[in-house]
Amino acid sequence: QVHLVESGGGLVQTGGSLRLSCAASGRTFTNYAMGWFRQAPGKEREFVGGISRSGGNIYYGDSVKGRFTISRDNAENTMYLEMNSLKPEDTAVYYCAARAPPYSSAPVSVYAYDYWGQGTQVTVSS
Repeated sequence: QVHLVESGGGLVQTGGSLRLSCAASGRTFTNYAMGWFRQAPGKEREFVGGISRSGGNIYYGDSVKGRFTISRDNAENTMYLEMNSLKPEDTAVYYCAARAPPYSSAPVSVYAYDYWGQGTQVTVSS
């Protein structure tokens, strides 16, 4: 079991940048692969990216490839999402999620993850 807390959301202009953090506690951070999802009002939760336990494998959703970067610092029990070239379409609540092996579902699925944070709001103004 792991407890996740997101931070770093806020208001930014189109073309700007933000860095989100996801702090984990409760159990060994390296036990879990991690993911970022986002959800805009009236829309389904969307896969943003995922990162393996060691950080060696990283996946991105098509809408953010080339603009967002996922990383993790296992010594700090923290995962990051660096967001660049932000667009109004990126406006959403961003959620951190954790999954433990065995990995029976694809990382792009919300059902693949066992634990979720409460989310942090990102608003991109035009």
